[in-house]
Amino acid sequence: MSVAIIAEDFAGMRAQATGLAERAGLNWSFHAVRRRGLWARLPFRHAPFPLRSIAPIVLPPETAAILSVGGTGGVAGLAVARRHGLPAFQIQHPRMRLDRFDLIVANVHDAISGPNVMSSRNAMHGVTPERLAAARAAWDERLRQPGRRLVSVLVGGANGRFRFGVEEAREMGRGLARLAREGGATLAVTPSRRTAPAALAVLREELAGIEAFVWDGAGENPYLGLLACADLIVATCDSVSMVSEAVATSAPVLVADLPGRSRRIGAFVATLEAAGRVRRFAGHWEDWPVSPLDDTPIAAGELRRRLGDRL
Repeated sequence: MSVAIIAEDFAGMRAQATGLAERAGLNWSFHAVRRRGLWARLPFRHAPFPLRSIAPIVLPPETAAILSVGGTGGVAGLAVARRHGLPAFQIQHPRMRLDRFDLIVANVHDAISGPNVMSSRNAMHGVTPERLAAARAAWDERLRQPGRRLVSVLVGGANGRFRFGVEEAREMGRGLARLAREGGATLAVTPSRRTAPAALAVLREELAGIEAFVWDGAGENPYLGLLACADLIVATCDSVSMVSEAVATSAPVLVADLPGRSRRIGAFVATLEAAGRVRRFAGHWEDWPVSPLDDTPIAAGELRRRLGDRL
């Protein structure tokens, strides 16, 4: 069967929804919410006729349920579900009455509860043990230097809550270089689409004196390889999805704080700290025993249970 994913067209939202759908063994189609007209200037939850204020969403005939993401996606997804008489499933706090949905998968830091709410310590994603094993086989020889440990670095960028510019990149680069020397390690660095070119250039400068691979965006994306092959992962704090995928591996994870503030992301990282899964990056080598942390399979099982006879 197939679910229709309805959300704003952001990579993180896509990754969460497709990851959950695939882990539940479901096919999916993606439908971006594109607001239009005068109502696009106001919070979407206040729109009296949501489907009139967005570009049309046409569902494939095999669609058996709606899976929406975020506040805007939740409003549109619920309206589409009601129009077609389909069950409505939601990822993230919908910022509306919770009992309107058949199931809500929300993070622990959202602090919501109810008979239709499942709390997860991590964002939903599709980084499975099988995909990590395949990536390890494909990338280990390309990323790892003989006899040396590998530190994978996942770099985000400014997002309205946090800053990552030239000065932040310089400080992080110096800390990473020191960590690599202390740990006798090589570095593999991947930027995100939000990483400013100037910040990435400075990061390259600071890492010039050590063994470091910095992906330039050309060729095959090494992201899964970095996750799968790492002995230690450093991830900037701006992306819940990125940190969630990092802690699904068997590597210890250091979270690099950035200037700025987000109550939700702060609570998310604190939850992982309390579980012993992450520590704060301080520019020094750290190692401690960890196990993969991933609540996505639990949410996938609950999604299938709620679908019941439709499967």
